[in-house]
Formats: sequence, C-alpha cells, structure tokens
Amino acid sequence: MKGNGSDNNTIDTVTTISYSAIPSNDVTGGSSTISLTDSNANRQKSGEELPLSSSKNGFTTSSEFTTSSSSRFPRIELAENERVNEEKRQQQSIQRDEQRGNYLEEEIISVDDVIETIGVGHFQLRILIASGLSFSADSMEILLLSFLSMILQDQWDLSPNQTASITACVFAGAFVGTLILGPLGDRIGRRPVFLLGGIIISFFGLTTALSRTFEMLLLNRFWVGFGVGGLTVPFDILAEFLPTSARGKNLSCIEFFWTAGSMSVPLVAYITVGSGRSWQLFVMVCAVPCLASVIYGSIYVPESPRWLISCGRSKEALEILKQAATVNGKDIDVLFPKGVVLKDEREESSNFGDLFKPKWRKLTVNLWGVFAGYAIGYYGTIIAVARVFERVEDDMDSSETTSNDSGVDFDYSAIFISSCSEIIGTIIVLLFVDRVGRVPLQVYSYISSGICFFVLCFFATSDKRGLLMFFAFMLRVFEMAGNCATWLSITEVLSTEIRSTGTSLIS
Repeated sequence: MKGNGSDNNTIDTVTTISYSAIPSNDVTGGSSTISLTDSNANRQKSGEELPLSSSKNGFTTSSEFTTSSSSRFPRIELAENERVNEEKRQQQSIQRDEQRGNYLEEEIISVDDVIETIGVGHFQLRILIASGLSFSADSMEILLLSFLSMILQDQWDLSPNQTASITACVFAGAFVGTLILGPLGDRIGRRPVFLLGGIIISFFGLTTALSRTFEMLLLNRFWVGFGVGGLTVPFDILAEFLPTSARGKNLSCIEFFWTAGSMSVPLVAYITVGSGRSWQLFVMVCAVPCLASVIYGSIYVPESPRWLISCGRSKEALEILKQAATVNGKDIDVLFPKGVVLKDEREESSNFGDLFKPKWRKLTVNLWGVFAGYAIGYYGTIIAVARVFERVEDDMDSSETTSNDSGVDFDYSAIFISSCSEIIGTIIVLLFVDRVGRVPLQVYSYISSGICFFVLCFFATSDKRGLLMFFAFMLRVFEMAGNCATWLSITEVLSTEIRSTGTSLIS
C-alpha cells in the first residue's frame, strides 16, 4: 500500500500481519500461530533480503516475527531491564566498596594498647593523689582505735569487753562493707563506689565526735568500718589506669600514703589528746583526709575505661582515654585517628559465687591463704613490737611517755618511729618489684620477717635495747615489703570483671 504523494523511488513502510494455522511440512498437529511481518521501504530499497518463513512447534512462522518482533520490541524491554539491573549492581558494588573502605579505615585497638601508649603522667598523678588520700584516711581510721579505745575506757569507765567492742565493731563493719561495696564496684562502676565509700567514712567519722552514748559510738564506728570495706576500690581504679609495664612501681607509691596516715595518727593524737584537748577533735581531724579525697576525686577521678569496656560502653571509655592523653600531653589526633574504635571486651558482671567457679577456685583459695598470713603477720607484728618495747620501757623506767588529762599514757615517739619503718619497706618494693618479681619478693620478704620475728621474741627478755630495736624495725620493714607485693599481685591476677569483687572478699 502506497501513501499519497509518493513517487517511484519512495516506498512507504508496509506492515503485514498474517494469521496462519497451516502446519509445516515437517511437523503435524498443533494450534494456530500469529505471523507478524514488519518491513520498511528502506530495507527493500537497499536490496536487503526479506525474511523467510520458518516452522516452529509444527506451525509456519514468519522469520520476520522471529527476528524483528523477538529481537526488536522485546529486546528493548530486555535492555531496559538489564540497564536497571546493572545500575543496581553498580550501586551495590559502591556500597560494598564504601563498607570495605570503612572497615579498612576503622582501626580496632585494645584498651591495654591505648593505656600503654598514653603512658604515665599528670593524669595518673591525679588519680594517685585521690586514691592515696583515701588510703591514708582508711589507715588513720583504723589506727586511731588504739588511742580512742583506751581514752574512752578511762573517760566513760568502760569494761574490757566494751573497750574491745569498739575495735571489733569497726572490723565487723569492714567485713560487711567488703561483701557489699566490692561487688557493687563491679556492677555500677569503680568511681561511684569510690566516692560512696569516702562519703560514708567522712560523714560517720565526723559524727563519731558527736556521740554521747556508747551505743551511738558503736553505730558510728560500724559505718566507718563499712566505708573502709571499700578500701580496695580506689586501689583498683589506680591499677586500671596504669600501663602494665609501669604498674608495679606506681601502685607501690600508694603505700606511702598508707604509711603517711599511720605516721600522722600519733602526731595528731599528740597535738590534740596529748595537749589536753578533747578526743572529739582528734577524731574530727582524722576524718579530714577522707573528706579531701571525696572532693578531689569527684573532680579528677573518672570511671575506669577497663570497666566501661567490660560493660560494652566503648565510646565512653574512648572519650576518657582521650581526656587522659590530653592531660598527659599527647596529640589525640595522632593517637586516635579518625575511625579508631576500642576492642569490645564485654564481660558479665561478677558475684562472690564466681570466685568459686573452676576458673577462679584455686586462685581464690591460694590468695586467701596469702592474705590470712599477711593480716596475721602485719597486725601481729605491731602488737608484738608494742608488747616487747612496753616491757623494755618499764624495765628501764623510761620517761618518754606523755600524759594527758584523761590519765592515759602513750609513748608517742615510739609509736611514731615504728610507723616510719614502713617507708623503708615501701622503697624496697619500688626498687625491686619489677626486677625480682611479685612472687619472689613476697617469699623473700615474708621469710625475712619471720626470721626477724623469731629473733625478736627470742631476745624479748634481754636488756639489749639496740638489738631489739634493730630486729623490730627490720621486722616491720620486711613485713611492709611483703604486704605491698601482695597487694600488687592481687590486682594483676584477677581480671577486670571480677577484680573489685575478688579483691574485697579476699582481702
């Protein structure tokens, strides 16, 4: 069919649609098919051969339909689908590349590596001061009992059992405090328990001075002991902010605060009680270091990043470590480049039952034995030395004691000098703990203290005061050295999730 206005050289497009139900000669049977022929004049003009018929499925089908219909119209749709699929594949590839790039840029580091890189500086010094003040306060609250109980026995006319109950009440509170504050430090964090323990000691230490009855005094001292039960928590905080390579020496420094507290008690007692002032002032002054620890710690002591990591709070831990690096003068952009994340070391919170699981049972029993020997040795040494020199002073009619209005006499100079001997023991630990090792240092120290104790008791009735003084002081030196090494060991052998619970229960 031609269109209007066409000439001989122009042939319009001719579209032929044929319906045929004629079976091919090769195959019989079947149903009708539709043959669609689409040709244009340009193909005819160029002399292209028109498509031939072909048979398929037993019926005659125009190849025009096969080549044109199948490859032209459906191929347009197929090409469109392929284009869409290709775009999807490209988009998915881009997303995978971005994810791969983020993964490659994301550097996972452990908190131990970060703390090692940060090193020891002003940040750890702040925590040492706060923890040390707490240690010093705990020492003073325990050692003041030797003065307070004797003064109140005289002023309040207490029986021996009542006098002993003052000391017993404090240690009973400390026992309960270890059962509660230690596990609480593993559950809610080191910092809250650190501050809570300090607040309890400060408050009830001050209210002790307001006690007007024996029962009220016992109640106040019980709660002071309860706060002392959290003594291990500030020690744990300092340990968890220190690099492993520097932990030994720096943790030993906190023992100087304990010694400073024990040295301060006879001085404060001499200034207050010994000068005729009241025991209330003595008790209030001894509570001041703990109050200072709470105020200072609330400003400068953050939460332990190791504890935060064990709870899955890695982002908070990273921010605290960045703060520590800044205070120590480190470039946080270099130390913490973009994409750095802390390794997830999430661990479940612990309880006392965990200490008796197969993983910790043997270690718990061994540490109990060590700390039992440590407690008996340390407090037994103090009592033994006091008894020995009390006898020597009586025999020699010493006039070095000082009296106060209460009628109670104390040898302040002897008590002070004996406390100073602990400084030497702490220095020994600082010098040799990393060279000799924790366990060997404990063994050598406890064996040496045992020898000194034996010699001291053997010559206890002797009048050789110089010899007795030498072995008494060496006894306290070695005892203190062994104690420091024991405290270092327990923080290192117990993992983060059980450290506070284990330290409080075992000690």
